[in-house]
Amino acid sequence: MNALRLLTVLLLSLIVATPSMAQDRRVPSSAAELRLSYAPIVQRVQPAVVNVFATKVVQNRNPLLDDPIFRRFFGIPGNQPEQMQRSLGSGVMVDPSGLVVTNVHVIEGADQVKVSLSDKREFEAEIVLKDPRSDLAVLRLKNTHEKFPTLDFDNSDELMVGDVVLAIGNPFGVGQTVTHGIISALARTQVGITDYQFFIQTDAPINPGNSGGALVDMNGKLAGINTAIFSRSGGSQGIGFAIPSNMVRVVVASAKSGGKAVKRPWLGARLQAVTPEIAETLGLKLPVGALVSSVVSGSPAAKAGLKVSDLIVGIDGQEIDDPNAFDYRFATRPIGGSAQIDVQRAGKALKLTIALETAPDSGRSEIVLTSRSPFQGARVANISPALADELHLDSDTEGVVVTDIAEDSTSANLGFQKGDIILAVNNQKIARTSDLEKATRESSRVWRITLMRSGQQINVTLSG
Repeated sequence: MNALRLLTVLLLSLIVATPSMAQDRRVPSSAAELRLSYAPIVQRVQPAVVNVFATKVVQNRNPLLDDPIFRRFFGIPGNQPEQMQRSLGSGVMVDPSGLVVTNVHVIEGADQVKVSLSDKREFEAEIVLKDPRSDLAVLRLKNTHEKFPTLDFDNSDELMVGDVVLAIGNPFGVGQTVTHGIISALARTQVGITDYQFFIQTDAPINPGNSGGALVDMNGKLAGINTAIFSRSGGSQGIGFAIPSNMVRVVVASAKSGGKAVKRPWLGARLQAVTPEIAETLGLKLPVGALVSSVVSGSPAAKAGLKVSDLIVGIDGQEIDDPNAFDYRFATRPIGGSAQIDVQRAGKALKLTIALETAPDSGRSEIVLTSRSPFQGARVANISPALADELHLDSDTEGVVVTDIAEDSTSANLGFQKGDIILAVNNQKIARTSDLEKATRESSRVWRITLMRSGQQINVTLSG
């Protein structure tokens, strides 16, 4: 009897559940519903997505070939043949005159850049602007007298997790390819790709060769530039990252205005993340916000009244979870206006208005050291507020910093790095680039060098 009653209850529950389950599914009611497709969007945007080919001439060198006795013994000529290194990526046409945006890492070090359109035509291109901080570069097609199809910028701040997107590019060099997926996450700040850690994450399949290509929304607008993937195999594993279109817009605007570098607003304060321990000390429920650790005298932050230990929690009505989020939001604000920052100070909420102006960059006196010395091939500069901001140095840092290292140069082979601050050479204090240039002109059997790297002082002794 009990078994019969139980069976009856189960049957009734199935009968009750069946109608609701059936309501979740239905047969297409018309032939039109069977033909739903992304094709109209693809046809509209595909002509604006291009392939980018970058080539670099390198000499296939073996260290043993530097020895003339070795070359003579084996009958090897002194001048070795050159090789062409090729890299492949994608790009997006953003101006009818022939402006293309792509990634810096696609064209880095290239001697020649070519752009191939979707109709198979090829054009040589010149590099108009490179912005390593965002990994974005702008190219211009050469010798063109026509208007090209372009993509309009979406407002990436309005994107939502779950929105459907298309990724268009040239993966593995197979040709222009379209994949689709959704936005998996927004404001990814722990990716470690560029200075501005604020990425759109998508599961739309992205592979090598897609870099610089378009991430497009369902309105056919540019949501972002595909830049990197998380992969253990080299192929897509459903985790791709794109630079938001609002950052792309800033870089493109600088290129259109004729600038060689992107001008961004300068805060003049150093920020740090809020750890759970700091949050507990401050009496916060959650470890969010950007904590002010130092303020540069006379900077926009100082003039606005920002103080050490202030907690920045918002900018122009947008919440700030960490310093990376603030850096991105602040960097995409236009120069010349102002931004309103929400601050918590000693438990009280404040609103501060900060002027959006560029950092002072006078007196950089950047030079390349060519004299025979450990610094041969290094580009160095006096530290200005703009350079300190660019290299993430403490605001009050002074002296001479390495801004670039030439490949295969003496300085590169000895391990000097971009961001090294040169303090002294052979017991001579280095305060200006002229001091370092003078020191490197003096021949020496032993070089004693003191430098600062990542906040640590390092003493190096090298033989001449």
